[in-house]
Amino acid sequence: MNGILIINKPKNITSRDVVNRVCNILNTKKVGHTGTLDPIAAGVLVLCVGNATKLVDLITSSDKEYIASVKLGVLTDTLDITGNILEKRKCSVLKDDLVNVLNSFIGEYYQEVPIYSAVKINGKKLYEYARENKDVILPKRKVTIKSIELLDFNKDEYKFKVVVSKGTYIRSLIKDINNKLGIIGSMSDLIRTRQGTFKLSEAYNINDIENNNFEFIKVKDAIKDIKKVDIDDSLYNRIKHGQILENIYKDDIVVFMYNNELIAIYKKYDKDESKIKPYKMFI
Repeated sequence: MNGILIINKPKNITSRDVVNRVCNILNTKKVGHTGTLDPIAAGVLVLCVGNATKLVDLITSSDKEYIASVKLGVLTDTLDITGNILEKRKCSVLKDDLVNVLNSFIGEYYQEVPIYSAVKINGKKLYEYARENKDVILPKRKVTIKSIELLDFNKDEYKFKVVVSKGTYIRSLIKDINNKLGIIGSMSDLIRTRQGTFKLSEAYNINDIENNNFEFIKVKDAIKDIKKVDIDDSLYNRIKHGQILENIYKDDIVVFMYNNELIAIYKKYDKDESKIKPYKMFI
């Protein structure tokens, strides 16, 4: 039982809840997800099962596409409509101003991590500081907004589609957009429509898994966007013993195939960029 499952996570449950249910259905503990979705959010949750758990880091680092909705005039402590209201006031914005501000976020910027998140400071999760009403300096992380597009707009709500790098909080992006516009608002809905090459149209719901109405994506097919190299017996034996290789492939990550089976993933060697070293082994 090895492979990738794309789940359409429903609202009002945690990503951990989904993992636990799939573990019970498949009768295995070896299931990992590749990027948390808040309970308010729905959409693509990529699960790695069996030896596919070796791909968790790779898949987690891929970019993500979301459709987010924003309710204007209300600000909460969680930055979404599930939180406690901190402020309410009438807000208005012109469509052209909103489009210009959205476009201004394309590229890299340093984003403040929201207080209601699982990021740890001094060994303690930020949301624990929040629940204890303790002050803490929120860290900032460099994120990349790869594209952003306004989908819908009216007097008290707007909706946009965005593609972002790993580690981007959409709630924080919304806060930053609203701050730049001089208004307040909170995320009212969020759907992850894609993660890497995995799309919502390919996703199964929990009932599909329960009814055995699903298929795993094979590990080798889950990394189709990474360079693959077919190898001979000689190189197979070197890789089998975990040897460092010359990077004649000129790529940061290389997938090695032997007899049409995935045997190893190598990555650039930190100490010598002309070489590659074992990253994930499947033999």
